[in-house]
Amino acid sequence: MELGAWDLEFILSPVIATAHQLADFLPRLRAAEWIALDTEADSLHAYPAKLCLLQFSIPGADVLVDPLADLDLAPLWETLRTRELLLHGSDYDLRLLREHHNFVPHAIFDTMIAARLLGVMKFGLQDLVGQALGVKLEKGPQKADWAQRPLTPRMEEYARNDTRYLHPLVASLREQLVVKGRLAWLEESCAALVAECAVLPEPDPDREWRLKGSARLTREELAVLRELWHWREREATRCNRPPFFLLSHDALLDIAIAAVDDAPLDPLLPRRFAPHRREAVLNAVAKGLHVPLAECPEKLRGVSYHPTDAEHARFDRFKAIRDRRATELGIDPTLIASKQTLEWLSRNGSKPDELLLKWQRGLMGL
Repeated sequence: MELGAWDLEFILSPVIATAHQLADFLPRLRAAEWIALDTEADSLHAYPAKLCLLQFSIPGADVLVDPLADLDLAPLWETLRTRELLLHGSDYDLRLLREHHNFVPHAIFDTMIAARLLGVMKFGLQDLVGQALGVKLEKGPQKADWAQRPLTPRMEEYARNDTRYLHPLVASLREQLVVKGRLAWLEESCAALVAECAVLPEPDPDREWRLKGSARLTREELAVLRELWHWREREATRCNRPPFFLLSHDALLDIAIAAVDDAPLDPLLPRRFAPHRREAVLNAVAKGLHVPLAECPEKLRGVSYHPTDAEHARFDRFKAIRDRRATELGIDPTLIASKQTLEWLSRNGSKPDELLLKWQRGLMGL
């Protein structure tokens, strides 16, 4: 078979990284009957996390696109915006695409959600491909730096495998969902996930720096912790390294406590801590210590809720209904309603549509 110009160039340069390659690929993408998509990001070697690779499978081709190259990806997103995309475990991918490229798909088919709605207990991509297609996928490279160029052959093969089998897997799962009458459940669940991931959460300036374990700190210690956290964020962004690369959460907590106790701080710093960072930490500590007590952060008070006897009874009733339906259907009960949702329903049973999808409300009889 004679190869076309696009085929030959793609073979010679397996990752699309030039405007010419992308322009040649887009017509094929537009004409594709189906499109499978995945992403690779770097959150271990960069800060903030960055999108490093786009993987596509279309009929007859598995294609990698380099978003780190100097490419205008606007035509790509425009092509994808009106299509149903086939993904697996898509919540992180959707948030990444929304945050970095303001892209929100029209519709998705998430194979992980589909498998769970069918009662499959092992729903990782390797498990599903093995069960449905009899293909054994290699476990991917752990802690790989997806920003490195060129990618190794092993990384390229792993990336292609993330989308290569999604279309036949979708066909198998869709057929089973239709037989069980659950395809509408998937469509509603996927639409809800797309809508949820389309909204970027607003950071809360009074909470974003409160690390796990900070509830035990005094107000003075919290003031120091706040300054340390903000310094670490600035430094992590400046040097393009994750915050934990500089100082761990535990180290920030220990330094804040030691600073208020007027204890030595050097033993709490890494042995090879750069002098300029040591100075910056000491400056942050000093700034936090100079905050007047009246202006120190308040300790957050947890809202304790004591349900009434009637609410206890409603919770037990809702849980019994959920568990019975889950057993009948052979699915995880939390797919119908989480414990938190049941607690909310026991207090606000008149508005289930705020937390439950239509198919979930139907199963619960609400």
